[in-house]
Amino acid sequence: MVLENFQENLEKYAKLLVANGINVQPGHTVVLNIDVEQAQLARLIVKEAYALGAREVVLQWTDDTIVRERLSHMPLEDLKNVPAYKVGEMNYFLDHKASRLGVRSSDPDALFGVEPERLASASKATSAAMKPMQIATQANKVSWTVAAAAGRKWAQKVFPEAGSEEEAVDLLWDQIFKTCRVYEEDPVAAWKAHEERLSAKAKILNQAQFTALHYMAPGTDLTLGLPKNHYWESAGSLNAQGEYFIANMPTEEVFTAPDFRRADGYVTSTKPLSYNGNIIENIKVTFKDGQILEVTADKGQEVIEKLVFENEGARSLGEVALVPDPSPISQSGITFFNTLFDENASNHLAIGAAYATSVVGGENFSEEELAAAGLNRSDVHVDFMIGSSQMDVDGIREDGSRVPIFRQGDWAI
Repeated sequence: MVLENFQENLEKYAKLLVANGINVQPGHTVVLNIDVEQAQLARLIVKEAYALGAREVVLQWTDDTIVRERLSHMPLEDLKNVPAYKVGEMNYFLDHKASRLGVRSSDPDALFGVEPERLASASKATSAAMKPMQIATQANKVSWTVAAAAGRKWAQKVFPEAGSEEEAVDLLWDQIFKTCRVYEEDPVAAWKAHEERLSAKAKILNQAQFTALHYMAPGTDLTLGLPKNHYWESAGSLNAQGEYFIANMPTEEVFTAPDFRRADGYVTSTKPLSYNGNIIENIKVTFKDGQILEVTADKGQEVIEKLVFENEGARSLGEVALVPDPSPISQSGITFFNTLFDENASNHLAIGAAYATSVVGGENFSEEELAAAGLNRSDVHVDFMIGSSQMDVDGIREDGSRVPIFRQGDWAI
């Protein structure tokens, strides 16, 4: 199988990521983080960025094999320290308000078998060192987009029944193009219509200003408080310079932050989580007074425990997102083993930091003001999927009355 009109659609995809995703403007610095396997797409993205007037495009190449070698063999003490030149590079990007485009195509099992302590140490060190970039990103000080490309190992994980590696890659590219509306005659117009549908739901929720949400499904009975003046967002955002961008392509969610001090009950994941090069399956989390008391998993137990209990702020939540089960990604019936896709097929929560924009005016708050408003501050932000066609969600008003938001996995509001 050879995907029809692949080159033409890849060029459309590159234009969409650059023009609509990070919305490159004249004079921008652009940072592209992409796997070496995706050099063809990288070249197209760089070309499009310069065509739109980018001042410079900085390439950050990644490679699963090299990352695995580094994490397996570098002395542990060195893994716990991020070199000064990496911090200097980050500061350069912040100073230049660089727009960042991350294209994900990694093998979900790339780091399976690497000692969890080594993975956790490296991840913790990187998160701490890059905290200023995380803060800027989550406050929309800069434009940023996360997208995907069809890596060979990833494609074979998603489509193990494919007759060949080439067929698996084609099948995955087909899904990426479909969900990102590349096949539409006018992808830009298709995205605009999609954003309007999502924004309409966010507007209803913002007007309602529920004090809490109650999730009910097999394996789940969870109540999450919501901060005062919380703000639901959808596909598009404005950065601090007033420039529009789309953070995730594809996207099907509306999201805000819970009050990290108010979470009680239990929740069970409905899709595998790909985190730190490992697949974590059947996660069960118990909360009391906003804190995770216990977390278990049928696969990846040690990895998820180290995430939750060895990172500042990781025992509380930072994001709550609503995604209807009838969304196209969910209805594909495909488990992508990639959070960008799987989170857009399912209601999800995020362990760790909240986006500053999840309360009105939060992008201008200090870290202390954000915490006082109920937004979790942490070095990590990891989504896990909890939605299904059996999930009901109620909005709870200040007077205790309830409004159905989701019934049987779909919008009821």
